[in-house]
Amino acid sequence: MVVIRLTRGGAKKRPFYHIVAASKQTRRDGQFIERLGYYNPIATANEVGLNVAVDRVDYWKAQGAELSPTVARLVKQQLAKQPVAA
Repeated sequence: MVVIRLTRGGAKKRPFYHIVAASKQTRRDGQFIERLGYYNPIATANEVGLNVAVDRVDYWKAQGAELSPTVARLVKQQLAKQPVAA
């Protein structure tokens, strides 16, 4: 089963997360299938703190992937930021 979740990177006390599609059996920072975006919880005002490829997340959901609760919240947050196309 495929799950869309966060993998941690960055230095000590300075977390940086990649949003990835990975097998449920792999460890948190292990092998992944595809990188779908990133989340920087300590981004400053002039840095982008969240970037998600929503089209790829939709593709993986259509293939049966599950979103972790945190990723579901971040995708919802990304959709709220995007302008509505007419």
